[in-house]
Amino acid sequence: MKFARVGAAIAAAAIIVAACGGGSSGGDKTLKLGVTLPLSGGAAADGQPTLKGAQLAVDEINKKGGIGGYKLELFPLDHAVNGKYNEQQGAQDMQTFVNDPAVIGVVGPYNSAVAKVQIPIGNDAGLLQCSPANTNQSLTKPEFGGLDFRKNHPDRIAYIRVAATDDIQGPAMAVYAAKTLGLKNLLIIDDVTTFGKGVADTFQAKWEELGGTTAARVGAGADTTDFNAIITDAMTKKPDGVYYGGVVTSGAGLLLKQMRQQGLNVPFLGPDGIVNGNGQADGSLIKIAGAEAANNSYGTVAAIGDFPAKATFDAAFKEAFKADKEFNTPGAYSGPAYACATVILDSLQEFLKATPNADQAAIREGVRAWASDPAHSFETVLGTTAFDKNGDTTQPFISFYQVDPAAAGGGDWVFKEQQNFGAQ
Repeated sequence: MKFARVGAAIAAAAIIVAACGGGSSGGDKTLKLGVTLPLSGGAAADGQPTLKGAQLAVDEINKKGGIGGYKLELFPLDHAVNGKYNEQQGAQDMQTFVNDPAVIGVVGPYNSAVAKVQIPIGNDAGLLQCSPANTNQSLTKPEFGGLDFRKNHPDRIAYIRVAATDDIQGPAMAVYAAKTLGLKNLLIIDDVTTFGKGVADTFQAKWEELGGTTAARVGAGADTTDFNAIITDAMTKKPDGVYYGGVVTSGAGLLLKQMRQQGLNVPFLGPDGIVNGNGQADGSLIKIAGAEAANNSYGTVAAIGDFPAKATFDAAFKEAFKADKEFNTPGAYSGPAYACATVILDSLQEFLKATPNADQAAIREGVRAWASDPAHSFETVLGTTAFDKNGDTTQPFISFYQVDPAAAGGGDWVFKEQQNFGAQ
């Protein structure tokens, strides 16, 4: 394991997991739950709260004695390089999971670009992967190219997700911008990534369908640190809002900060890539831009925000991680990560009930087959969870958040409302 690269926070997590029964002391009665996330540097604000959601599920199972005589070990790998998610490292990490026969499933990744390189590896090996946060529609849906990622086994589903897709997320914010915020003329910027450009495209199409005008559409690569020329040019077109398709590590916080410095004090909108922690978390949009600058910012999260067991989950999370001074409150995808872990662990339990003496290879396949079967449903922290024939959630919620500069002693994202787009 490469915990040295993961950083001090994950090392601490590993110690906690080992104390709960993981590690070599379990021998062949230990099975592993892989976690693939960007966990260090600026990406930690996304990855660390998500990791802890999965960790909480594993810790709770181990406290109850494990599953079918097995203890579960959390096996987290960090694919952040220089503070940003890295596709090549993500592919290497997925291969590491595949090569370890004790790994029965994987939670993650966070970013769709990483999923694109991981899904073919997991699909070929038959290793189940459940993402709490991936939203690009092309990962699963055949009409958008989903079969390209499972070419060798098109009918084998080894990738499932509890997050809604960007063909829902982008348009949902467009409707919110037009009908709730009353905006008319938007500057649209994307970070030229799989996720950022994709969600901005779907946002813009719906925005213009609704009668909104696009002041300008600009691609600013993920290494952009100076947005001033873009802002100066856009201000001549008098936008009454800005939509940013991308993630904070691509520069969303800097864009917002520079907007306010130039006097562009209009609503700042974006997808879940900008909703990444409170003003005390390193790498968060609010901390980079400043709480006052982040005021009047709105973001979507491609998951249910006000889930049935939220109060209980939040309390358990805060108690479990109270010693972590930076990441001790749930993030937008902590609950979904817990739900993904629940799906994998419940599938393990169901398989072992019928086949208690199965070897590791059979267990891995049994978990994949059970979890991906559309006939099965799971009672998770998010409520009843199930997946369609492509591995997508059958309850695609979009939640809307707004920055409150006075919350959490330094600004935070506050839940406003949510909508289930499953029947639409």
